[in-house]
Amino acid sequence: MSLICVVALVPGTARADNPIVQHIYTADPAPLVHNGRVYLYTGHDEDGSTYFTMKEWRVWSSADMVNWTDHGSPLNVGTFSWASANAWAGQVIARNGKFYWYVPVTSRATNSMAIGVAVADSPTGPFRDAIGRPLVGNGEIDPTVFIDDDGQAYLYWGNPNLWYVKLNADMISYSGSATKIPLTTAGFGTRNGNASRPTLYEEGPWVYKRNGTYYNVFAAECCSEFIAYSTAPGPTGPWTYRGTIMPRQGGSFTNHAGVVDFNGGSYFFYHNGALPGGGGYTRSVAVEKFAYNSNGTFPTITMTSTGAPQVGTLNPYVRQEAETIAWGSGIETEVSSEGGMNVGWIENGDYIKVKGVAFGAGATSFTARVASAGSGGRIEVRLDNSNGPLVGTCTAPVTGGWQTWTNTTCAVSGATGTRDVFLRFAGGSGNLFNVNWWQFAGTGGGVDNNLLTNGNLESGTTGWGAIGAAAISSNTAVVHGGTGSLSVTGRTASWNGPSQDVTSKLTNGKSYTTSVWVRSQSGTPAAKATLSLTANGTTNYLQLTPATGVNANGWTQLTGTATVSWSGTLTGASFYVETAEGTDSLLVDDVSFQ
Repeated sequence: MSLICVVALVPGTARADNPIVQHIYTADPAPLVHNGRVYLYTGHDEDGSTYFTMKEWRVWSSADMVNWTDHGSPLNVGTFSWASANAWAGQVIARNGKFYWYVPVTSRATNSMAIGVAVADSPTGPFRDAIGRPLVGNGEIDPTVFIDDDGQAYLYWGNPNLWYVKLNADMISYSGSATKIPLTTAGFGTRNGNASRPTLYEEGPWVYKRNGTYYNVFAAECCSEFIAYSTAPGPTGPWTYRGTIMPRQGGSFTNHAGVVDFNGGSYFFYHNGALPGGGGYTRSVAVEKFAYNSNGTFPTITMTSTGAPQVGTLNPYVRQEAETIAWGSGIETEVSSEGGMNVGWIENGDYIKVKGVAFGAGATSFTARVASAGSGGRIEVRLDNSNGPLVGTCTAPVTGGWQTWTNTTCAVSGATGTRDVFLRFAGGSGNLFNVNWWQFAGTGGGVDNNLLTNGNLESGTTGWGAIGAAAISSNTAVVHGGTGSLSVTGRTASWNGPSQDVTSKLTNGKSYTTSVWVRSQSGTPAAKATLSLTANGTTNYLQLTPATGVNANGWTQLTGTATVSWSGTLTGASFYVETAEGTDSLLVDDVSFQ
């Protein structure tokens, strides 16, 4: 039985949203802020573990700190042919348009821990082994990576020691040799009763710079661990111990921190044993919002079941992935044949909570993408809690396969303002159906804010043109959602692709969020969405999403948030989809720019 099957809550009760993932055990959080989202990289404790049984790493992301999207596992031990086991704590950093994931694994050659590095073109992967061997290895663990203001990158790691190397600009090699940072009591606090380890430093360093001060946040004095920190005037010291951030608590004898700033706030990620069946080997990642003291020191942060407050609201009038969840009960996720993940293993009474959904003047209908090789069932759309007001019920029919998808739509009444939405699933016994995505429609203020005409491609090529030599046509054979997609062929340059004019629709200085689903018709190009802006006779290009590898075997989502600004008078603006290089033919569907 998977974890989430035993996360049963009293029907009708609302609950807080920490830990932030409930359908698997997660550990060792490593957050990364990129393009208006927080990407969270974690380990995965296997169900029923009695040791650190970890075979893969997982990725999650959020634009609001409460509704987290499950991106699955883009990296596992098997990615490294030279590794045998132990997908333990790592960290991702962005540089040169790529994403580098530093992880400790057991090396087959030495049967001891070594640090590997994987690379991807997208924050959600897939990641591949960058060098085909360990980057560095001395039997110690827990790498953290940091790029200083002068461009010099540092990789730190260690238990029982603390080491660093200076990474080269390619991020997959280093200069010189590994250097041991002196663990002094002045630098890392005093541990009593252990002559071999006189300082509080245990493991799990997290190094970053803020306002000219270097911070090293670390797990202190096992067992059980608390989170402490030291500061320094430079990236390698000298370090001064500053005290406790998070005291010993939480039902796990380890802890592991990650700290980021996002959208004007500071956030502290950690893990505990708070979910049912949780403990030292079955951990769960959680997050708290905090504010630094005026002198730059940390306040004391305690674990809560409330978690961080929501940043903004969620728009129900654009397509939302079913695996975007604030709290889930009974469900699991799996890779979807239509790209991304889907929610599955749904049984009667299971539900998904989505927090802070902004209906405005009101929703009139609800559509979900469903599949069933079981008995089918119903989706009850409820507000406020899992037994709250019922505003709509959709039938999920039997489709003949768990990945044989169809849309189901039902009327909605009474969904106004900003409310928490609970999708409660009902039916007979056993697994009922899967859900891939959902979307509301509405009138009188409850409208799709998409600036693009026919973004869902359900009306052929209406609203769409081509930039450069590309030819566009409607495709009904291969779609991400609905009944149509856009076929893009005849490209003679990487920048050729489908486009729309948005000159009259933009506001100077405003941030816009982009979502595009892309699939190649051949090859494995890296696709991206771009905005061209012409003002005062000069054209500039704004990359709206990271260049992300796509293929012909499934759909890949491109997402990003960017601030659009210009000087002078805007005379032209075009949204378009292109590739980083090459001229492969593409399929494009479900495009949103808002």
